[in-house]
Amino acid sequence: MKVILVDNFNRESEADTLIAENVSEYWGNRIVKALNDKNHKNSFEYFELVDDDYKLWRGMEELV
Repeated sequence: MKVILVDNFNRESEADTLIAENVSEYWGNRIVKALNDKNHKNSFEYFELVDDDYKLWRGMEELV
C-alpha cells in the first residue's frame, strides 16, 4: 500500500505526492489517520491510503 498526499479540493492542476510506499494496510491506515487529524478541515492537503498499483496524478504535466 502507498500513503499519498492529494489536493483536498480535487483541483486537476495539483499533483499527487508519494509519502510512503510498501506499508501494510494496518500501519497505512494509522499513518493516514494521524496525518489527517493533524490538518485542519479547510487544509489544502489530504492524505490517502491507496493500492501499490495506483498511478500518481502528475497535475499540470497530465494536462499539457
